[in-house]
Amino acid sequence: MKAHTAETQATMNPQKSLTFLLEGNQRFQNNIRINRNLIEQVNDTSSGQFPFATILSCIDSRIPTEIIFDQGIGDLFNARIAGNFINEDILGSLEFACKLAGSKLIMVLGHTSCGAIKGACDNAKLGNLTQMLDKIKPAVESTKTEADAIRNSSNLTFVNEVARKNVKLTVEGIKAKSPVLNQMLHDNEIDIVGAMYDVESGLVELIN
Repeated sequence: MKAHTAETQATMNPQKSLTFLLEGNQRFQNNIRINRNLIEQVNDTSSGQFPFATILSCIDSRIPTEIIFDQGIGDLFNARIAGNFINEDILGSLEFACKLAGSKLIMVLGHTSCGAIKGACDNAKLGNLTQMLDKIKPAVESTKTEADAIRNSSNLTFVNEVARKNVKLTVEGIKAKSPVLNQMLHDNEIDIVGAMYDVESGLVELIN
C-alpha cells in the first residue's frame, strides 16, 4: 500500500477516517496486516506528509498507534504524553495537524491499567511528575463510586473508570480551549472522539 498523498488525503472525511482506524484495529486483533513496503513509504513521504488522523495517546509502550490501528508511515500524527491530557503545546500540535496539515480526525486514546492514572489515583509525588499528575486529578475527583469503594490503584475497576473519565474531560477540554479546532468541528471539517484501548485484548472501543 502506498503512503497517503494530498489527493488521497482530500478524499478522506472525519467518518471515513474513523472507519479506517477501527477497521485497522480489527485487523490488528485478528493478526491480519495490510502488506506495506515501509521503505517505499519512507521514500513516498520524503517530500511531504498527508496524515488523515491524529492520535493523542499515552506514552505507554504497549500502545504503538500505527501497529494497533494497522497504519503505515505518513498515515497518523501522534501526540503522546503520560495520561493523554492536554496543555498549550499539545493543543498547538493538534491545531497544526488539523488546520495546517489536513488531518480529519482527532482521537483521544486512553487505555486500561494506565500507570499515570494509577499515580493520580494514589496522589503520587515525584519531581516533575507531581505537577503532571495534577492535570489528571479532575478525572479522579469526578469519577463516582460506591461509598465503600476503594479509590486508589489497588482497585483496577476504579482506575479504568478514571481513565475513561479522563478521556472524556480531555475531549471536552480540546473543544473548550481551542477555538481553531472547535470551529473546524462545527464546520464538519474534523471530528474529535474519545476511545479506550484494552491492553489485554488489543480492542479499541469508542467512548460516547
